Amino acid sequence: MSESAATEQRKKRGLIASVTLFLRQVVGELKKVVWPTRNELSTYFIVVIVFILAIMVYTGVLDFLFSKVVNWVFA
Repeated sequence: MSESAATEQRKKRGLIASVTLFLRQVVGELKKVVWPTRNELSTYFIVVIVFILAIMVYTGVLDFLFSKVVNWVFA
């Protein structure tokens, strides 16, 4: 089916039919998703929290060092 024919088909279908088709496709795609188990989810959660804390410490240390350098240069 050519692109213009597909566009023409969508115009004929109507709003309700288009929304229904969209929702059916969404449900079909969600059925394909492999959802993590509770154990995997808690592991991923802990990994993300530890990573965020590490980045916060790293940024805090850099901020502290840069502020000391700037105070030493300009004071």
